[in-house]
Amino acid sequence: MPTQRDLEALAERAGNLLLARGDWLATAESCTGGWIAQAVTAIAGSSAWFDRGFVTYSNAAKEEMLGVPHQTLISTGAVSEATARAMAEGAIAKSRAQWAVAVSGIAGPSGGSAEKPVGTVCFAWAGPDGVEAVTRHFPGDREAVRAATAALALSHLITRLEGATGSA
Repeated sequence: MPTQRDLEALAERAGNLLLARGDWLATAESCTGGWIAQAVTAIAGSSAWFDRGFVTYSNAAKEEMLGVPHQTLISTGAVSEATARAMAEGAIAKSRAQWAVAVSGIAGPSGGSAEKPVGTVCFAWAGPDGVEAVTRHFPGDREAVRAATAALALSHLITRLEGATGSA
């Protein structure tokens, strides 16, 4: 399980890449409850590249704060790539960020189903190069799922930033 120190190292690396580009990051979090934003804001100087974080735990918050379409939540559920995608797009639309990461999942210990078991997390990363969404399944208890989610969210953001060219 990634430690807080691991998450902060990833956040610092992402921050250096964002700062070099002159770009901003926003987060849209559900199952992590702001853990990604917490790792980011643990980095001194993150105010130069982190614009804001949205903790949208309820469906109403996803709709009101990020503009996730009600029909998306009804048809695909809160834990879906479509919802994560809409969350990431909404985070960019409602901020000055060029980059966003969004997560929505089932951290447990309850709330899972046969179709979406505990440990299911949907991610989306939005940036000048488009939006990408994936679903992953993590083992372990609630803390392990949430920590693994924050780590993957940040590490794939780094991959996207390293692959991006030029400034936004």
